[in-house]
Amino acid sequence: MRRLKSALPALIAILGLVYIFLVPSEPTALKLSFKLIPMALIIAYAVWNFPAAKERYHSLVAVGLAFCMIGDGTLGMFVVGLSAFLIGHLFYVSAFSRRYRSSRLRFATLVPLGLFAAYMGTELLRALSEDDKGALMAPVVLYILVICAMAWTAIMTGRATAIAGSLLFLVSDSILSWNMFVSDVEYAGPLIMLTYYAAQFLIAASATDDKTAGLPSAAEAVNGRADGL
Repeated sequence: MRRLKSALPALIAILGLVYIFLVPSEPTALKLSFKLIPMALIIAYAVWNFPAAKERYHSLVAVGLAFCMIGDGTLGMFVVGLSAFLIGHLFYVSAFSRRYRSSRLRFATLVPLGLFAAYMGTELLRALSEDDKGALMAPVVLYILVICAMAWTAIMTGRATAIAGSLLFLVSDSILSWNMFVSDVEYAGPLIMLTYYAAQFLIAASATDDKTAGLPSAAEAVNGRADGL
């Protein structure tokens, strides 16, 4: 069991590459099964490596990973899959918010993230309107806002793994949505999945470090400062 635990990162990488580059598109059930295996292993990696002093942060990340795995399996039904990913991001937001660390520089990243959300939203809404897919406008805009909030709260943790994972997730979903609705992106499939698996692994890794345990949540930190006044 210990050997399997230590081999998981390499196994995740190998099986992710097998899915991306070797598994054929048909039959669909086989393709979907291989797509879900790396995510199942990422969840196992996170849970097996949780620190002994597990906190709410770790459970929230695990649930977020699980909902994203559901999104993987149901993305063929676009709105269902999108909803599962959105719920997953909300769990990530809740987790990252518990590790909020004040920083003016990191707080200022709201500006580029806001500009990015405005640009992507404008382009996607235009494309959806032209394709008579108005029913998707509200879900897509909501998703953009939530994933950008996820990225910002990850940035505010100051943790490299959470930040890198959230930004890679943003890149992956941006390529996916642009390729689906705006215009074709060369090598979209490999780019989407490479950044996606890396994002989820890094987010999982952010919950496997003992340094996350014992840190005060944002609310606890504020209360602590108030008690010291």
